[in-house]
Amino acid sequence: MITLMTVVFVIGYILIAMEHKIGINKAATALILGMTLWVLYMFSGDSIISVVNAESFRHFLAGNSDVANMPLAKQCAKFVSDFQIVESLGEHAQIVLYLIGAMAIVELIDVHGGFMCVTERISTRSKRNLLWILSFITFFMSSILDNLTTAIVMTMLLRKMVSDRHERWIFAGMIIIAANSGGAWTPTGDVTTIMLWINENVTTSALITKLFLPSLLSMLVPLAIISLMLGKGDVNYSTDRQESAISAYVSNKERVAIFCIGVSALISIPIFKAITHLPPFMGVLLVLGIIWVYMEIMYNRKPDIPISRQYRLTAIFSRIDLGTILFFMGILMAVSALQSAGILKEVSTYLDEEVHNVYVINTIVGMLSSIIDNVPLVAGAMGMYPMPTHEAVALSGEAAYMANFVQDGIFWQLLAYCAGVGGSILIIGSAAGVVVMGLEKITFAWYCKHISLLALLGYFSGIITYVVQNAILG
Repeated sequence: MITLMTVVFVIGYILIAMEHKIGINKAATALILGMTLWVLYMFSGDSIISVVNAESFRHFLAGNSDVANMPLAKQCAKFVSDFQIVESLGEHAQIVLYLIGAMAIVELIDVHGGFMCVTERISTRSKRNLLWILSFITFFMSSILDNLTTAIVMTMLLRKMVSDRHERWIFAGMIIIAANSGGAWTPTGDVTTIMLWINENVTTSALITKLFLPSLLSMLVPLAIISLMLGKGDVNYSTDRQESAISAYVSNKERVAIFCIGVSALISIPIFKAITHLPPFMGVLLVLGIIWVYMEIMYNRKPDIPISRQYRLTAIFSRIDLGTILFFMGILMAVSALQSAGILKEVSTYLDEEVHNVYVINTIVGMLSSIIDNVPLVAGAMGMYPMPTHEAVALSGEAAYMANFVQDGIFWQLLAYCAGVGGSILIIGSAAGVVVMGLEKITFAWYCKHISLLALLGYFSGIITYVVQNAILG
């Protein structure tokens, strides 16, 4: 059954990649894939369910005495339906709710012409100059916000500035790379760095000082190549750059206020998490509620605006691309099924036993993160390699190797880089890529043809930079 699950997963990804050739929306494929894998896992057999997750299974039975008296088959079915699926759904719902909240805020800014505050200040018409400006804005914004939110914001900005679809897709591909690279060198830039930071595998100062240069190079290499590909011409500004339909009723001051409130709200989410220790989705829902109140007050003071022209939050929600959200949910559920079945752990264990080199292991993890979600990969690595104390390292038979796994060790730093930046290699390898794919309708095949190799060059450039940097500075 494990083999069948793996085969189904591969077939599902192939169908997603061939979305436009077969004429079936990728969201439908992802939902079928995710649910099918859970069905296969449910019928995989008592031995697999109870043995692969032995510790969790024992804890579940200990806390549910009524289930403990059932036959083993029913115990396993209850364990999957009442514990594993609920746990996975809870994790994924947090991401989906965060995505809905962030997309709603960005859409609200966009429909009220808020992004004109930025686009009006970018006067260059040169393709190359615009590409460099947007890439660096994305890189640093991603380090402050996170790569998912940044990708949404920058893609919406891009729509205001580039009308040609092919050129806009090239810009969007570079935004994906810049967002993932920018998110790899700060604790709040990516969900995986957040995981490592909260678990104290890495510290803020070490992460920034050690990964800034590799992350920057991972963006600069593809950026330089893409800028040459674009040539020296000027960009054709999108007609969407013009004022929105609501602009006649919203003053420039109000437009700027909406932009500032929205962006400030998104920036405040990492701060909310750091102070309250609550998950980010609660922060985004909190600021969404605050913005909602502000918009209600604003429209209540403008009774002359026709109902059809009022973009309150209730109207904004109808503009959100539900297909992208369902696609995201399907992919996450598919990966969690593989994780529950122990397939991801088997891959990680094989790498540790057969490779036994932190540089090679992390490089492979980064490559895998371009295919499957990097969160379970990093979570699996954290579970496989608990942080040893310095005393334990000194007493071990492999002190030099074990030293890589202490706090701020080479393994954790490189894991943060590889899992984050490696997601750019394929468009489905990162949350930023998936959301841009949905917003811009970029095909999997197009991204592979035009962007993947460049992202791969940037990925290896960053790894080489990290190795050289460590050799020189220690």
